[in-house]
Amino acid sequence: MSIFHQAIALLVVFIWGTNFVFIRIGLDELAPFTFATLRFVLVVIPLAFIFSKPKASWRSLIGYGLFIGFGQFGLLFWAMQSNITPGLASLIIQMQVFFTILLAVFLANETINRKQIIALCLCALGLAIIIAYTDGQTTLIGIVVVLLAAFSWSCGNLVVKTIGDVDVLAFIVWSSIFAIPPLALMAYFTEGMDVITQSVMQASCKVWLVILWQSIGNTLVGYGLWNLLLNKYSAATVVPWALLVPVFGMAASAIVLSEPLPWWKLVAMVLIITGLAFNMLNTRGQAS
Repeated sequence: MSIFHQAIALLVVFIWGTNFVFIRIGLDELAPFTFATLRFVLVVIPLAFIFSKPKASWRSLIGYGLFIGFGQFGLLFWAMQSNITPGLASLIIQMQVFFTILLAVFLANETINRKQIIALCLCALGLAIIIAYTDGQTTLIGIVVVLLAAFSWSCGNLVVKTIGDVDVLAFIVWSSIFAIPPLALMAYFTEGMDVITQSVMQASCKVWLVILWQSIGNTLVGYGLWNLLLNKYSAATVVPWALLVPVFGMAASAIVLSEPLPWWKLVAMVLIITGLAFNMLNTRGQAS
């Protein structure tokens, strides 16, 4: 990887890691499903009128929109509202790596080897420590919902593997169309139209900037650059950079939001990141 592309990879994981702080700021004024709906509305409008439909099936667009838009971000926003801290959410969501592996085993007849099992056990041990030390800021239901969000992300990953060579930005924009209806319906049923209208009308400029950053910075810039790297280099070269997401996430949460970092969080982070890194090194060895 060239130094320029390494800088791009570092920028992407910095954006994704620090994004959990921005999510927390947005949730201070907006309910989770309203927040998530607005995020994808600003992706679709006006970009759906600029980008033509990509050469991908409607099934792929709908599936990716539901898995990533509603499943990943809708559930993640809901959990982060009051059931998990941003730092831990940034860590647990990386379990999508192993959910992707397990789905490939069951759906694509891929095999899982001993090293991957060891890596999975390390991550499971880190997760067990988090569960054992749940408190008022992080609840068991919060952990479960973020794991469901990670599982949904992994389903979105499998959808991407089937679409072939398409315009990445166009795919993100058009798939986002299908994230909006379920998110809007959940906002209506859980929050009510009066609450939605009032919160949107009273949202501060700070929150609108956060929503805009979610749409442009995190979604279009982050995913656009990431997929650019994946198209140029092997997944085994690019994906390990994602290990820095929870590092940036927990550091940003500690600095900006004063999220405490007791010993058990640090131990859990080391175990999970070690497990992820062990798996990535094994994957790179197989690729070579």
